[in-house]
Amino acid sequence: MPIGAPLANTRVHVLDERLRLLPVGVPGELCIAGDGVADGYLGLPELTGERFPADPFGPGRLYRTGDRVRRRSDGLVEFIGRLDDQIKLRGHRIEPGEIESRLLEHPGVARAAVVAREDDKGERRLVAYLECATVPAGLREHCAATLPSYMIPADVVALPALPMTANGKLDRAALPAPGARATAPGTTAPAVLTGVAAELHEIWREVLGVEVVGLDEDLFELGGHSLTITQIASRVRLRLGADLPLHVYYDEPTIAAIASAVERLTGER
Repeated sequence: MPIGAPLANTRVHVLDERLRLLPVGVPGELCIAGDGVADGYLGLPELTGERFPADPFGPGRLYRTGDRVRRRSDGLVEFIGRLDDQIKLRGHRIEPGEIESRLLEHPGVARAAVVAREDDKGERRLVAYLECATVPAGLREHCAATLPSYMIPADVVALPALPMTANGKLDRAALPAPGARATAPGTTAPAVLTGVAAELHEIWREVLGVEVVGLDEDLFELGGHSLTITQIASRVRLRLGADLPLHVYYDEPTIAAIASAVERLTGER
C-alpha cells in the first residue's frame, strides 16, 4: 500500500542496514529527516544512538522508523511491513504481511496472521492463523499461485477470532500451538505396504513426524518444505540407492509418485 510522499520540510530515505541509499523498487528501512525530527530520547543515549543516528545526507539526525518500505517509480513510498516482524527461515527473509495479504484474498478468510513457531523437534516453520470456521479447501493452491514454496505456511489453524491485546493489536503470545496433523481419510496403514512404498512410508514418517501417511497425500500439505525435501532425498539415496533429481519431489510430492520414480530408476518394487 502506498503511504505517499513526505510533508513539507521533511525528507524520507529508503536505506539499507548501513544507512546507504537503495534504488527504486528495492526494500529497505524508512528513515525520516527534516525539521520535525527530534534530537532523541530523553535520558536514553544508547537508544538515541540506535534510532536517531546522524543524517549522512544533510544536517541533523535521521529517525529510523523500523518500517520496511520501497520507493516506487512514481516517487511514492510503498509500505511492506515491520522490520521487527520479519521472519528469517532457512536462509530466506520473509515478510508475514505478504503472506497474510494473499490469505485474505481467499473469500473464506476474514482475518489472518502468520508467525514462525518451533515444532516438537525444534524446527522453525510458518504457521498461519485464520479467522474462519474451518480451513478453506484449496487454500494451499491459492497461496502457491503467487507465493514461492518457502512462503507457504506449513500449518494452518482456524480460529473463531484472532486474540487481540487491550490496545487492539494481535496478541501473538496467545496464539495456540498447531494441533497434531490429522490423517486423511483413506490413508493406507504401514502394515499393508511392501517394498519401495513401505520404505518410503517409513522415511516420510521419520522426517515429517507423523504416524501414518496416505500414498497420495501431498508432502507439502503435511508440513514439508525445501529442507524436508533434502532430508527425504538423502534417505532415499542411502536406503534405496535412488538418486532422484530434487525437482521430482517438488513435481510429484507423494509416496505413490516417488515410489514409481524409484522403481523406474532401480527396477525394484
